[in-house]
Amino acid sequence: MDSSFDMPREELKALLEELHDKYNNPDFIEADPISVPHSFSAPLDREVAGFLAATIAWGNRKAIVKSAHRMMRFMDNAPSDFVLNASDAELEHLNSYVHRTFNGEDFKAFVRGLRHIIKGWGSVGGYFEKGYSEHHDLRPVLSSFRRNFFAVEHLTRSEKHLSSIDKGAACKRLCMYLRWFVRHDDRGVDFGQWQGIPMSALYMPLDVHTGRLGRSFGLLNRKQSDWKAVEELTASLREFSADDPTRYDYSLFGAGITQLFD
Repeated sequence: MDSSFDMPREELKALLEELHDKYNNPDFIEADPISVPHSFSAPLDREVAGFLAATIAWGNRKAIVKSAHRMMRFMDNAPSDFVLNASDAELEHLNSYVHRTFNGEDFKAFVRGLRHIIKGWGSVGGYFEKGYSEHHDLRPVLSSFRRNFFAVEHLTRSEKHLSSIDKGAACKRLCMYLRWFVRHDDRGVDFGQWQGIPMSALYMPLDVHTGRLGRSFGLLNRKQSDWKAVEELTASLREFSADDPTRYDYSLFGAGITQLFD
């Protein structure tokens, strides 16, 4: 660990809270993929838009946001209606979409997967809330969600775009998506739509920024950025806020992207 960040736990908590207050505000939204679901008012539109935006959320944030809004235009800016009602011919129009390695075939597979989830469980949130009510643990729900999501026609190549907790992946994008829709406060960033899941059950979205700062602050010792690292980092942050550990996603991610501690 960088010795410059070696501080007493009380001071570290105060720093994390200060960073949380700095970044958990509406100014954060515009440049972040969460701006895409914020473009909609209907809960199901937000769920669909958020899921697809989170799916392509790797790499440059500006490019992600631009590509995700382009996804919405491919769906006539009516994402839930498109997912539920698009004809085969309309799905074929998605073929020309591409964002890095996510292409039109993947887009079609993800629309079919979302359709299967929504028709079977009422909404994406309905799936996660029902699963959580049965297990009181999001880990088995992340596992079963992926199996059910891909229980429809799809190319094997599309499976790489939805991480597998069973294979030990960090599932950063799914954890981020869950944070968006489970967390609730008065800041106006996260939606808090899925009230059947407590914030205490969430896991930290682990990416290069949260991992780097987490290790620098002594919150994460594991070198690999896998699911075990997610559990370790989340457990460390629960010591500061047992009811809402992912509040510190803003602290670590925000400080990381602005290179505040470089």
